[in-house]
Amino acid sequence: MYLPSHFENSDEAQLLETIAEFPFAALVVNGPQGLDANHIPFFVDRRPGEPARLIAHVARANPLWKEARPGEEALVMFRADDAYVSPNWYPAKHEHHRLVPTWNYRVVHVHGRLHVHDDARFVRGVVARLTKFHESRTGSDLPWKMTDSAPEFIDQMLANIVGLEVEIVRMVGKWKLSQNRERRDLEGAAKELRDRGQTSLADAMLATLQKP
Repeated sequence: MYLPSHFENSDEAQLLETIAEFPFAALVVNGPQGLDANHIPFFVDRRPGEPARLIAHVARANPLWKEARPGEEALVMFRADDAYVSPNWYPAKHEHHRLVPTWNYRVVHVHGRLHVHDDARFVRGVVARLTKFHESRTGSDLPWKMTDSAPEFIDQMLANIVGLEVEIVRMVGKWKLSQNRERRDLEGAAKELRDRGQTSLADAMLATLQKP
């Protein structure tokens, strides 16, 4: 990934928080037919004294889990919010007209090693943790849980999926948020995005002004 230094984000805690907030990612591996991408949600597994890892699952019918070699190199790409930025939103544009459109975004690339877990205990744990996390974000007073369904039905569903784990080797974050523009232009673009409902991206842009 092309990464100018002023767009680089190496804050591990912030990168993991972004993954947790935007968990749907593209898992890319080099399979028998060449590069192969699967789009699946991940969960950040953080345990005291251990490196963070990513866990997920795929359908048993998906050939990925059979074709993957133990510890195979993998790339997991998470995309947070993004938006088109018009030159009209920059105050400086109206003075010298020497600005062009751009696209602002936040992405996290996780480089790691892929491990397959085809065992009921691991798969049940993955589904339980994914479900608990995402149900908590629905705002429901009665979040769904696996015990809402008959045990034999859940067992049948779990038998149809296989667990995945990505051992994180390194993470690369790119926060392209108009940091290369003067302050008034960044603030102008952030205001326009906020007015259009892109509050999260606008907040991320303004947060860059607080950094030394």
